[in-house]
Formats: sequence, C-alpha cells, structure tokens
Amino acid sequence: MSDQLTILAPGLIGGSVARAARTRGVAKRIVLWTRRPEARLKLREQPWCDAIADTPEEAVRGAGIVVIAAPVDRIVPLAQQIAQHLPAGAIVTDVGSVKGEISRLGHAALGERAHFVGSHPMAGSEKTGWEHSSAGLFERRTCFVTPLEQTNITAADAVVRFWCDLGGEVVTVDPDQHDEIVAHISHLPQVLASMLCAFLAKKDPTWRNHAGGGLRDTTRIAASDPHLWRTILEQNRDEVLRALRGYQDELQAFHAALANRDYVEVVARLERGKAYRDHFRPLT
Repeated sequence: MSDQLTILAPGLIGGSVARAARTRGVAKRIVLWTRRPEARLKLREQPWCDAIADTPEEAVRGAGIVVIAAPVDRIVPLAQQIAQHLPAGAIVTDVGSVKGEISRLGHAALGERAHFVGSHPMAGSEKTGWEHSSAGLFERRTCFVTPLEQTNITAADAVVRFWCDLGGEVVTVDPDQHDEIVAHISHLPQVLASMLCAFLAKKDPTWRNHAGGGLRDTTRIAASDPHLWRTILEQNRDEVLRALRGYQDELQAFHAALANRDYVEVVARLERGKAYRDHFRPLT
C-alpha cells in the first residue's frame, strides 16, 4: 500500500485508477488534480478521493506514486512540470497508448530525483471523462509496463505490482515493441472503424437506421474523440502506417480473390479470420 497516490488529469482511465485504488485498498490517501476548476469542484464531492489540488505541483507533494492520465501529448510536459516537486524516490507512471517517446522523455525529465516507468492499460471505451470511470475497469485486462534498460528495477517492479493490485494482468515489453503491438491491435482497429463510418457517411444517411448488430459492433469505437485520436496517431505515425500498409495488402488480396471468383481463396481468408477471432482470450 502506498501512503499517497496522486493522479494527474483523471479522465475515464485516471478516474478508474482512483476508484479501483480506493476499492482495493491500494493507497491510504488519493489526491487528484485536473485542469478545469469546475471539474475540481465536482471531484471534491467524490468519495473515492481524499483531496483535490489546485496545481500539479501541489498534487505530487508527498506522493509515493504518481499516475499521469493526460492525453499523450501532455504526459511529458506534465512530467517536466512536476519533476522538481516530487519527493525523492517517487515513482511516476502514465496511461498513454504510445510509449516509445514518452518512456524516454519521461525518464529524462525526472533525472535522478524520481523514477519514470511507462504504462498502458488496455482498458477503456469510446466514452471519456471520469464520470464514466469504474473500479472494475482493469480487471483481467492486459496492462503493458514498458521499462527502459536504464529504468530502476525496484521502480519497475513497483509499477507491475501497482497494476496487478488494480486487477490488471501485466505484460512487460520494450517501449518500441509496445508501439508496434498496439499499432496493430488498437490503433489500426480505431482507424478502420472510423474510416468505415466516414465511407458510409457518403451514402444515403437513412441507411444507418437499418444497421444491425454487425455494423454497430464493428464501429462502436468510431464514436471515440477524434482530437484525442489525432494525438495518438501523430505520436505512433510510423507504426500505424506500417500496419495500414499490411492491412491494405490483405484487403487487396481479398478483393482480387472475389473479383476473380476464386471462392476457395475467399473462404480460406474468411476462415483464417474466424480462427483468429475464435481464439481471443475471454475477458470474463
């Protein structure tokens, strides 16, 4: 148990960290900071936090572990902002879905005073904001922890323990390997869902009123915040482009099979897709 857990910029993920930490007894004291004064006012009414700070610097005083839950383009600036105000030996992690640059710059920002260890819980939804947070959000969900070679081993172990205590199933990987993985299993699906809806938006708008479960399930994440995803795609641009090129090759091969009436090949590709989906790990 940490004496104080501080969460900066809690949205869906950060709010869920606070709720889970309170429910599971992970920290004696939970302190939050968020940028908007009206949000700070509402958070003061929540039973799952003990204090709301007016500045990031104030929020991290006395913290044993700090979770930066801001959008990916704000994580490093916040790490730089709080660096000189952290207790010696404090551990800082984040929840960003891109890890290469964040892990390296976060580590550099803290210097020798504290320890930065990158994290990425594979949990969330198309909804945003701490109002949609849940204490059970991380249960049985993969959480990547991405230490560098120079990362303090004790700090990395503490971050692994932290996510396990919140219910997550931790996988430790190199930050760049993480970015390759999520480009394929997270960022590519987001792009495909959004572009499918963008394509259908050019058709008769009344068609969507007849959508069944297939289209609704396939495109659920297209309802995600475009500005949030712009920053993610910008930071993981190269890996996402590689994933898109590979997918385009696969789609073109399917197009050729269908155009040539090669239904054996069509079925083979559909079967390969079914087999992959059938072996998904159950979440409950």
